[in-house]
Amino acid sequence: MRIVSIQCGLPREVVWHGRNVTTSIYKEPVEGRVALRTLNLDGDRQSDLTVHGGKDKAVYCYPIEHYEYWRAELPGHALPRGVFGENFTIEGLGSEDTVHIGDRFAIGTAEVVVTQPRLPCYKLGIRFESDDMVGRFLHAGRSGFYLAVIREGEVGSGDEIRMLGREPESVPVSAITRLYLAKRWDADDVRVLRRALGVQALPESWREYFREKLARQR
Repeated sequence: MRIVSIQCGLPREVVWHGRNVTTSIYKEPVEGRVALRTLNLDGDRQSDLTVHGGKDKAVYCYPIEHYEYWRAELPGHALPRGVFGENFTIEGLGSEDTVHIGDRFAIGTAEVVVTQPRLPCYKLGIRFESDDMVGRFLHAGRSGFYLAVIREGEVGSGDEIRMLGREPESVPVSAITRLYLAKRWDADDVRVLRRALGVQALPESWREYFREKLARQR
């Protein structure tokens, strides 16, 4: 398990459907060691802090194994590393079915924890110049996931990703996305949800959303 490449990007202004939009979706590979801090990597910034960034979304990871799927889905479209807006293009961790909320990893001299799946906003459509990319990405089941920083440190391309631990009642990243998309939950869904609510790493915003949805369903 390793980091294939690290990408960072600063906010830039682009024109989309006739209006100016500020976005940090455009990430470029960086060389050498990079400081990983509580809120982000050095050299990386988010544009809209109401929905991006923060301690629960310090780093966005995307498996390189997913690129093969997208090459088939998007023939002729250039897919450089970081095209999905990820900071870490990773290899060997498996999929969203095998990575769990609360999984802790050591990368370089830093320690991180998995917090949530990525829910794409319209800016992914800007990056791919396609309004339907957001829906395609969400329903493809290849969301990638965010990390919070437990211990700050330095990371670099090629660094090994070592698993440090998993919470006993944790749930896969894919389960969170599935619960989010479901119109209604059955009894099994509710059991998974209650497990998820017990995982310390799940951000409070997700807890509030799930509690409110569960209350409406009763």
